[in-house]
Amino acid sequence: MKRLVILASGSGTLTQAIIDAHLDADIVAVISDKRESGVLDRAEQAGIETFTVPMMHDRAEWDRELETLIAALKPDLVISAGFMRVLSAKIVNRFKIINSHPALLPLFPGAHAVRDALAAGATETGTTIHWVDAGIDTGTVIAQERVPIHPGDSEDTLHERIKIVERSLIVATITSLLNTLEKNNG
Repeated sequence: MKRLVILASGSGTLTQAIIDAHLDADIVAVISDKRESGVLDRAEQAGIETFTVPMMHDRAEWDRELETLIAALKPDLVISAGFMRVLSAKIVNRFKIINSHPALLPLFPGAHAVRDALAAGATETGTTIHWVDAGIDTGTVIAQERVPIHPGDSEDTLHERIKIVERSLIVATITSLLNTLEKNNG
């Protein structure tokens, strides 16, 4: 069975969608950079091992600690599900990592994609699942789904609609990738 490691910083709604999907894979761990993140509670309730690697003053030391932990977990796929840290080139080159982003990349990369789409006056946005590379939301796109922007949308209302689409897209994408990993590695 393929091994998944999830990286997350927040409440864990994407992680919960992955847990609830009962994929043909083992979620061997959830790693957060925040000790008080809701994602850790969700993982613990599901019986998934959790780890916290808080950001350190020495970024290189943090990168080494995170890389060592991921390596020890021997993942077939690492899923960045709301992990609000840029990963080092060494980490992204060593592991197969995907990320979910709340915009139609290459439009609106970075941490404020929903706000940026609204500020630009866009009429639609969406969600993208992409391979993680050493840039900020610059990796190869795997899947995208569009979400219309309605008149009067706030950052919160738009982001909530994007999250609904994002949850199903990340599960579908992981399912597809697991089949590919099995063909390539099985």
